[in-house]
Amino acid sequence: MSTQADHGPEQTPDALRTALAVVDPGRLDEMQATKDNAFTKAVEWQSLSPVRSWVLTWARDIEIARRPALSSRFAQAQSRLEHENPAIAEEALRELSAVLDEAMRAVRG
Repeated sequence: MSTQADHGPEQTPDALRTALAVVDPGRLDEMQATKDNAFTKAVEWQSLSPVRSWVLTWARDIEIARRPALSSRFAQAQSRLEHENPAIAEEALRELSAVLDEAMRAVRG
């Protein structure tokens, strides 16, 4: 049986903020700004979709940051996205997509 620790933080704004403060505290202001934007859109649109998207995006990013191997793959792929060799840039894009997909699968359980 798995525990919450195996799958990252609970997917609430407070739990995500607490987790981000541990794994990547330099992004806390960015998190707050995107949260404010998501809640503003939710009110304007009369929909919870922007809030759900915000939660999933930050849960995914925290999942990447808290797993050293995944974080390394993410950083390496990002650094090669604009490589002068198109084949290397395309491979980097595929790897970045694979990392994001893996993290999203983990947070969706």
